[in-house]
Amino acid sequence: MLNDSQPDLAPITRHLRAMFGSRLLIAAVSHLPVFDYLSDTSLSVNELRERLNLQERPAMVLFPALCAMDLLRYDASDRLTITELGRYLVRQQTPNVAGYVGLEKDDLGALEMVIRLQNDGPLDAPQGITFVKEGEGPSPMDDPALARELTLGLSGRARRLSPIVASKITKRDGHLLDVAGGTGFYTYEWLLQNPTSTATLFDRPAVLSVASELLDELSQSGRPGAETLRERVTFLPGDMLTDELPQTDILLAASLFHDWPTPTCQLLADRFAAALRPGGELWVHDAFLNDTLDGPLPVTDYSAQLFWGTKGRCYSRAEYRSWFVQAGLEPTSDNIPTQMDYGLIWARKPNG
Repeated sequence: MLNDSQPDLAPITRHLRAMFGSRLLIAAVSHLPVFDYLSDTSLSVNELRERLNLQERPAMVLFPALCAMDLLRYDASDRLTITELGRYLVRQQTPNVAGYVGLEKDDLGALEMVIRLQNDGPLDAPQGITFVKEGEGPSPMDDPALARELTLGLSGRARRLSPIVASKITKRDGHLLDVAGGTGFYTYEWLLQNPTSTATLFDRPAVLSVASELLDELSQSGRPGAETLRERVTFLPGDMLTDELPQTDILLAASLFHDWPTPTCQLLADRFAAALRPGGELWVHDAFLNDTLDGPLPVTDYSAQLFWGTKGRCYSRAEYRSWFVQAGLEPTSDNIPTQMDYGLIWARKPNG
């Protein structure tokens, strides 16, 4: 239940995710000559990518992070250049602290981050990508033990955020489709605030099994309306990349796009748009980069964490809105904060 007196838990997740940002810093100073290349010139993103031999995704994880750390910035020509602070990581400058950072150059996490930056992921992708489907093989989330571990691990975050998210999404009679809905808490909280509506929770079968247990717990909690939830929720197993999605009035994609590379994000936007009825709404709850791709630091750290464990990264609202437009949706300009460095954006499907 939403309680505005409860603290925002962002400091906890920020401390956790900072580990991944630190690995990026060590990689950029001690293994990838970012600061050497920029020591006496500015470079476009593509020029720096080419010199470092980085693909798009790792570059869009690394460069925004270094900007958020105030080590790099974009100049008036939209080229990357070193900041006054960043110059202390140029080895040719005296004094510098590149050697001090380099004391951690053999840290196993930093070394693995270098491999992942250079390879756009782990060398053994199925072993290194933790939570998302790889190629034509089965989804890791079809493993009951892993599905239970991850879903329950995410349940605390979902319990905290879901009432806030539900309070900010459109209230209406109709149907909500929660794709990759995980614990189901976002669905359940929205239904509690929309007592005449129904919902479909779409995910892998092993995940839905855990979500069903959590629904049983909530249904017996004594909260007003909770006893009606079971009859208003449909659990639909499937693969969101290939299976047909049911038609809906509202589609919620919470912490979903960030698991996937850009082409897959466009595919998902197209599929979600097709599932919306005319006048329907696509809502995205996630952590967003600045449209200028230079921060904020908590989100660039999160992007590094996602890069480590998934096929994706954090994206800017502008990137999302470009996918929405290409999918035939009409993005709104709303930027709605929730908590824990997350927020909501949404787009509407035209009536005609």
